[in-house]
Amino acid sequence: MAKVKSLEELMKIKEKSLKDLQMRDTEKKGKIVVAMGTCGIAAGAKDTLQAIVSELAENKIDDLSVVQSGCMGLCEVEPTVEVHMEGQSPIIYGHVTPEQAKRIVQQHILGGKVVSDLMVRKGEI
Repeated sequence: MAKVKSLEELMKIKEKSLKDLQMRDTEKKGKIVVAMGTCGIAAGAKDTLQAIVSELAENKIDDLSVVQSGCMGLCEVEPTVEVHMEGQSPIIYGHVTPEQAKRIVQQHILGGKVVSDLMVRKGEI
């Protein structure tokens, strides 16, 4: 990591970090969980997580928390993403590439429709 050379640069880093932490706030209407166990990371979960955060920011969606978890036990379908929306059963998506992550945000989060071709499991409320 590069050295911080000014107070202004430090304040920018602080502001970005605070925004990132707000994405983890549990007082939200829903939650997106990205599995970040070693199997998920090896399958590309870091890029998937970044795509989700970017797509949410681009669409000015700030009422969802985005969190990381360990392995969900679904190693064969990593990267996995679990979407919990208030009043709905959680949905686990598998083989989620960054492009598919954007699709999940557009169709499921914004459109309210499950992306059935990526769904691995539907949970219970």
